[in-house]
Amino acid sequence: MIKAVMMMNTQGKPRLAKFYDYLPVEKQQELIRGVFSVLCSRPENVSNFLEIDSLFGPDSRLVYKHYATLYFVLVFDGSENELAMLDLIQVLVETLDKCFSNVCELDIVFNYSKMHAVLDEIVFGGQVLETSSVEVMKAVEEISKLEAASNSISLVPKSVSGWRGR
Repeated sequence: MIKAVMMMNTQGKPRLAKFYDYLPVEKQQELIRGVFSVLCSRPENVSNFLEIDSLFGPDSRLVYKHYATLYFVLVFDGSENELAMLDLIQVLVETLDKCFSNVCELDIVFNYSKMHAVLDEIVFGGQVLETSSVEVMKAVEEISKLEAASNSISLVPKSVSGWRGR
């Protein structure tokens, strides 16, 4: 099971953090700081896989990928395959690149709800739902269409809204 998905910049500011087990906010912040301190102290030429029992408990593993100014991090238990989790990060990044045409840190900051929609299509409740970026994009586009349609629906009939303007 996936325990957490995090995206943080190279200064340690979390841009997206989603935990799939309940943790108080203080504990989440402590874990994010701990993960960042581990990541920033690692040289570039070492493995992207870590056992992180000290932070997340027994049988916890972490896989990360560093792209430009962002770290993409997955924390998971022993029931998940490490290479599959690394591939899942790649699917997430490819999907975000399609969504935002070359994703950057500002896309994550200013399109928070779309980021969560993409992530929820890939991982939900700690379980992997979809690994095809094409399928994820279809679902996200459908969600966007529904949001646009719901925003254009007026709850007040036109006859009443015209009356109000008089």
